Amino acid sequence: MISNRFPTVFGVLVALAALGAPANSVEHVVEVPAVPTPGNAAEAAAILGAKLLVCNTCHGADGVPRNTATPVIWGQQESYLLKQLHDFDSGSRESEVMKWMATALTPAEVASAAAYFAKRSWPARTASAASASPPAAVAVCQACHQQNLAGGLPAPRLAGQRYEYLVDAMRRYAEGERTNNPEMMNMMKALSPAEREAMARYISGL
Repeated sequence: MISNRFPTVFGVLVALAALGAPANSVEHVVEVPAVPTPGNAAEAAAILGAKLLVCNTCHGADGVPRNTATPVIWGQQESYLLKQLHDFDSGSRESEVMKWMATALTPAEVASAAAYFAKRSWPARTASAASASPPAAVAVCQACHQQNLAGGLPAPRLAGQRYEYLVDAMRRYAEGERTNNPEMMNMMKALSPAEREAMARYISGL
């Protein structure tokens, strides 16, 4: 039995997932990770599965986020996902909802969660909306985000990421709201809002 090992707050998380309620409707909660009985692999798998199920509330059961401002994480670089979860947990990257989720995972589960989503398939696009020629600044991005911005060990995949997420992330870097990547902060500060918008529009259509 695992029911008596789940903290009350985690039960709220599961209920939110089932009902499709926005996770930010419950505020200022720091999760106490539910942990399995030592040596019970089946229980550990069940607990992790329940936690990953909650991710579908925002990121989508098919990998397509419900909200356009929420990023695609299926098929994203494992190293990037792992870093972001650690950053949310430590507060290096701010998000009340993701802080909540990151603290619901044990250290071992953080690695398992990153690996799980990295192994999923990036959602297929129904049509490409990319412009005929990329904005000049996009060429600089390939140094880290690799050819066609498909991502790699140095940086995450950008190609096909949500426009609304991209343009907001760029703005946050430029305005100092997101500080967990100093290099990105410097790059985005050097671009105008119009340049960032054009880049986000192009990249989202790849």
